[in-house]
Parts: sequence; C-alpha cells; structure tokens
Amino acid sequence: MERFPARPSRPETDAAAPQRVLDAVRHDIIFGVLAPGSRVTEAALAAAYGVSRVPVREALRALEAEGFVESRPYAGSTVAAIPLDDAEDLFAVRGVIEARIARRAARRAAAQFGADAPDAAWWSARRALADILDDGDRAVAADALAELPELNIRFHLGVAELSGSASLAALLRQISGKIEWLYAADVDHRGKQSWGEHRLVLAAIDGGSETEAGRLMAGHVESSQRGYLERFAAPGAASAGPSQVTGTGAGERG
Repeated sequence: MERFPARPSRPETDAAAPQRVLDAVRHDIIFGVLAPGSRVTEAALAAAYGVSRVPVREALRALEAEGFVESRPYAGSTVAAIPLDDAEDLFAVRGVIEARIARRAARRAAAQFGADAPDAAWWSARRALADILDDGDRAVAADALAELPELNIRFHLGVAELSGSASLAALLRQISGKIEWLYAADVDHRGKQSWGEHRLVLAAIDGGSETEAGRLMAGHVESSQRGYLERFAAPGAASAGPSQVTGTGAGERG
C-alpha cells in the first residue's frame, strides 16, 4: 500500500469520523490514489487519515459492501477492481434508471414551467444544475479533467432530484460511487465529450419532452459504456481502473 504522511489522531468522540474516513478512502480509490490490488490495513489507513482504527474498520466494512474493497480471511483487505462484465452490468442498470429519471424530470419541468406559482424547491434544484454545468464548462476549458468526476455525479444526482422521484433517486445513489469510479477511469478519454452531452439532456428536460429527454439520457449512458468497454476491453489495454488524474492524496480531503 502506498504510504502517506501520518496526521494526529482526532478525538474518539468525533461522531463524524467514520463517514469522513469512508468518504476519503472511497475518493482515493475512485481517483487511483489507492490502486486496484493495493493492500489496505487498518493501521496504515488510520495513520494516513489521522484517526483511530475504529472508524477505519467501519469504513472498510462499508467499502466492502459497496464493492470497493475485497476482504479474505487471513489475507486482509485489498482495493477491488471493476471486472468488465460488472462494468457492463452497471452501465445497463444505470441506463434504465437514468432514462426513467430524465423522463420524470421532463414531465415535472413541463408542470413547473406551466404553473402560476412554481415550486421553490424545484427552481432551487434547477439553478443548482445550471451552476454545476457552468463549473464543468470551466473545468473543460481549463483542461482540469480531475474536477469532472465529482461534478458529473452531482449533475446526475441533481437530475434525479429534479425528477421528484425519491425511489429513483435512492436507486441512483446506491450505484453513484461506482458510476464516479467508472467515469474517473475514462475521464481523460471521454470526459470532454461526455460533459457536453449534459446540456443537451437538460435542454430536453426544460422543454418538457419526456421522450427526447429519456432518449438523450439513454444515449449518453450508452456512449459512456461503449467508450469505456472499447478502451479497456481492447487487446493490450490497461487494466480497468481509475486514471491518475489527481494529485490529491489520502488524508487530504476535509
């Protein structure tokens, strides 16, 4: 496992420590700081993230349940990889969920734009999406591709919020970490094109066209799947795993 500078441990009474460590380790796996196959131990992670072993143990259990870490008796834990078959399944599930989300979002948008008194929460969510797209455009223009994976998942979760479907949003959140992982792995290859497709999806949603919004979102996911599989399934391709697109190391997230 890669070594990181230790930080002073935070108090054991810090109730937020397990979630903070979980988010930080997941982030470092997604961005390749902790590469697939790397051995991870409670002691090393506790030193890296400046906490005791207790929140690290909880984080590793959660990451194993999410599929980011594999644990074997007497062998410890290692960072998982995403087999191509699993990636293909994830894209397929995501395509169905997100196309439905886009259709629901378009239906709700039509109602909001036609309402005498639009819902304030809906407009707040819509403005947040506009801000996310603007941030992504700036990142693309500056060739700051490391910023896109987080912005990408925020956009897709934002569309889910716009749909008003708590069930669909919950389903998407369950696989959001893996979506970000796949996106980070291919961001240097398809990130710019993928980002541009978001505005087309949102324009269809704003136009209230359920069919068009669903079609564009499904096509967006299919294009991501095709690019990912073509890249990592090709003979001699690099193993399917995140690119080293960020210099952020373990323990550097707040």
